[in-house]
Amino acid sequence: MIDLMTAIQSLRPSAELVVRGTEIEWMDDVQTQPTDAEIQTEISRLQAEYDSKQYARNRAEAYPSLTEQADMAYWD
Repeated sequence: MIDLMTAIQSLRPSAELVVRGTEIEWMDDVQTQPTDAEIQTEISRLQAEYDSKQYARNRAEAYPSLTEQADMAYWD
């Protein structure tokens, strides 16, 4: 699950802020604070991107790395 801080960092990478639960204390004088709608849209986008890569994560868990495979091929 993508959290509030991850979404804000994606929208404003160098922003200065503190997140306490669902409360945002914006301390950045240079960048504007994203709206709740922008944050929710970014959470949805990041979650969809994460979900779309589930197959790759499953495959990575199911098979050893190329280094391990090469080592097994050499030693076996």
